[in-house]
Amino acid sequence: MTVSTHGLRVHRGPQLLRAAVELLSSMRFAIALLTVICIASIIGTVLKQHEPINNYINQFGPFWAELFRTARLDSVYSAWWFLLILLFLVISTSLCVARNTPRILIDLRTFKEDIRAQSLKAFGQRAENRLAETPDMAANRIGQLLVSGGWKVKLQQRNASADGKASAGWMVAARAGGAHKLGYIAAHSAIVLVCIGGLLDGDLVVRAQTWFNGKSVFTGGGMIADVAPEHRLSTANPTFRGNILVPEGGRGNVAILNQADGVLLQELPFTIELKKFIVDYYSTGMPKLFASEVVLHDRESGEQVPARIEVNHPASYKGVEIYQSSFDDGGSTVKLKAVPMAAAAKPFEVEGIIGGPSTEITNGKDKLTLEYAALRVINVENFADGGAMGSGADVRKVDLRHGIESRLGAANKTNKPKVLRNIGPSIGYKLRDAAGQAREYQNYMVPVDAGDGQPVFLLGMREKPEEPFRYLRVPADEQGSMDGFVRMRTALGDPATRERAIQRYIAKATDPKRPEMAEQLRVSAARALALFSGAERAKADAASQGGWQAIAEFMEANVPEAERERAGTVLVRILNDVLFEVLNLSREGAGLAALPNDEKSQGYLTQAVLALSDAHFYPAPVAMMMTDFTQVQASVFQVARAPGKNIVYLGCLLLIVGIFAMLYVRERRLWVWLTPGGGASGDNDGRETVATMAFSVNRKTLDSDREFEHLKHRLLALKKEEPASP
Repeated sequence: MTVSTHGLRVHRGPQLLRAAVELLSSMRFAIALLTVICIASIIGTVLKQHEPINNYINQFGPFWAELFRTARLDSVYSAWWFLLILLFLVISTSLCVARNTPRILIDLRTFKEDIRAQSLKAFGQRAENRLAETPDMAANRIGQLLVSGGWKVKLQQRNASADGKASAGWMVAARAGGAHKLGYIAAHSAIVLVCIGGLLDGDLVVRAQTWFNGKSVFTGGGMIADVAPEHRLSTANPTFRGNILVPEGGRGNVAILNQADGVLLQELPFTIELKKFIVDYYSTGMPKLFASEVVLHDRESGEQVPARIEVNHPASYKGVEIYQSSFDDGGSTVKLKAVPMAAAAKPFEVEGIIGGPSTEITNGKDKLTLEYAALRVINVENFADGGAMGSGADVRKVDLRHGIESRLGAANKTNKPKVLRNIGPSIGYKLRDAAGQAREYQNYMVPVDAGDGQPVFLLGMREKPEEPFRYLRVPADEQGSMDGFVRMRTALGDPATRERAIQRYIAKATDPKRPEMAEQLRVSAARALALFSGAERAKADAASQGGWQAIAEFMEANVPEAERERAGTVLVRILNDVLFEVLNLSREGAGLAALPNDEKSQGYLTQAVLALSDAHFYPAPVAMMMTDFTQVQASVFQVARAPGKNIVYLGCLLLIVGIFAMLYVRERRLWVWLTPGGGASGDNDGRETVATMAFSVNRKTLDSDREFEHLKHRLLALKKEEPASP
């Protein structure tokens, strides 16, 4: 019993190995792997890759975000399971090629001339005829005709069998289109080569160094020079693909390799010095050309190699390809002035570097961190009617308690012709509160005329990175600055100034013949101004701060619905007249002349009133306006060492050749059996031959039918069959 069990174990090992090889090399296993790869590729296309975890949480929720991160669906193409599937596909296809190639090669050398004559009668395409020549002459003639037509031919002479079952004669065996089966080998080998090239140029080699070579992913921050050696890959790394940012006039020799949970630093065998960055734009504001003039400094020999790098025109040095990927800010310096948007805020000035250290600011009750995010020198917007930032938006519809409503921003599309205009530089920054929550802002440096004759400063903000910017308009005064708005905002917050404005309004609006109306106007004007300025909260909603929202809530709470339209019209007219006096009082305090009550002044007043209303709900105490800047541009290069590139190119070539051969090359085989006239009966005059022809093709088509008819006519002198008349 023991011996039997031992023998069973001895034989089970080879059987399992053969079964495993049979499974790996089977077509169904390869198709299953390809199906999984296709599904993974769809996921990698639909789901944005290598996004911050917060983006997935905002879009899909915490559960799905964690699931994506655990399954590595946020980095499909570098996930361990995806690379493992590619490896198994390489093994499966290689085994399939190894198993079938010897049989295919043998079949290509075989003419199957030993086929039985009786078997030819079983072919679907066959023909017979008598030829006025001897069998050997017919065999040689037919063979030469086939060779001249591109066929490979083998002649076999057979003797009659002793039992008389097989007659003497000549067998002509021919084959053509052997490239069809070579196409099978080429196509399957191409899959192997493409996968191997993908594995070599992917993250597999880099991952292997973190698994077996003591390297680890860096997850901290700070200067590149301070990163420890265990997070750096040597210049001898055979394959990598990373990015390096080089500011104009600066140098860089360390690329960043993004990983799912951090980064690795790749040392380059040379240093890239950016001499000049060149950028040109279309009228739409999109970059038309960006290029970099660089000098490559060899780190070993000190050799200096000048080069120009453009999109689709990379430079190559020491096996590393350098591509122009994009461009960014290289550390531009900006000067900002804080414009108060809240009563307790004070103006101040700061200076910073884009992407550099942040600035702690304290303004009123708020303690904020100012982060310098971006400088855009060119901003092209659509100013068609109803287009981007156009005059078709009514700012009175703005509700800043829930975020500034869009002013039909740059993402808005319209069927009307575009009117594109560069509206100048803008500064992007973030204000982060003590809890770590940040809002992003984008303010334009110069005022913009949206088409209504009143230039305005555009102050943009958004709560989340995936949202478009939404803009608040602040009117520019006759000096092209926001000073007039700031003065009016300050005057509106001063009780004494409000009282003086009310007195001036009553003096102008009261009819001397009806002095009893003065007290009523004073009460109405005082209440309206107090509500608008935020000095008096609306009774219906203690959260209201002021502006038109406070006026509307007061009307809803205190005026019957039937009388609201008439009362609202009167109250708005009174408020506008009083605010005009506030505007002129603010100008007088600055030593400026009062504005005349004309159309231009009313246009400025209207926009100022709307901006004052919205400013109550502006989510920051100050708006940072750029007063000056010094731009420093930077190039973002993609550096890659890709030894598998040529392997992939060869695989693509083989794939094209293989698919073409399998689809368009038909494998054909032909047999012609020639016996003396009379066959086995012995009735033979020596000058007549009975010919039986059979034709086989791997894929029957109309072309194969026509070829068979042509061969019958040429080889056996049979007339072509005419198609039957209808």
